[in-house]
Amino acid sequence: MGETHIPTRDEAWKLLLEYNTNESLIKHALCVEGVLRYMARKRGEDEEKWGIIGLVHDLDYEKYPQEHCRKTPEILRERGWPEEYIRAIVSHGWGLCSDVEPKEVMEKILYAVDELTGLITAVALVRPSRSVLDLEVRSVKKKWKDKAFAAGVNREVIEKGAQMLGMDVWALTEEVIEGMREVADAIGLRGSL
Repeated sequence: MGETHIPTRDEAWKLLLEYNTNESLIKHALCVEGVLRYMARKRGEDEEKWGIIGLVHDLDYEKYPQEHCRKTPEILRERGWPEEYIRAIVSHGWGLCSDVEPKEVMEKILYAVDELTGLITAVALVRPSRSVLDLEVRSVKKKWKDKAFAAGVNREVIEKGAQMLGMDVWALTEEVIEGMREVADAIGLRGSL
């Protein structure tokens, strides 16, 4: 255990690629990073820190799916990452694969948007444009009720996360769409627009 090292975006990106080759997992990482950066900026928070945490939040998922949220801390501690980064990452699996409850605003946002970005991506991909740029909240609302649509998305987690933030699910959805628009190219959701 050396001294704490504040990771750079470049280090986080290289680390992500060291542990992940699956294109959709990498796009998901870039998506959550983009949304966290957008939300940090809106709230006057540390955009770099939030973004890096978003980028590596699923670091261990591809190689160690059975140890999700348990392997990442080991990997990051070996590299001297700050404990607050590690805690935030582990808290996104609260009640699923971790008992670390999201307490900080950023932790609550990560917890809520992780699943929500998946739903929004799925909704964007069934649109004629296949784009997030012309996607509106009402389209997400319509698909929300259809439990067979994007059945893997845990809607309860999204609701719980929004509640923890004291936000309406649809206000949160609006913000997440805005954040995703900023990274539309990187996440493959520019579509035909």
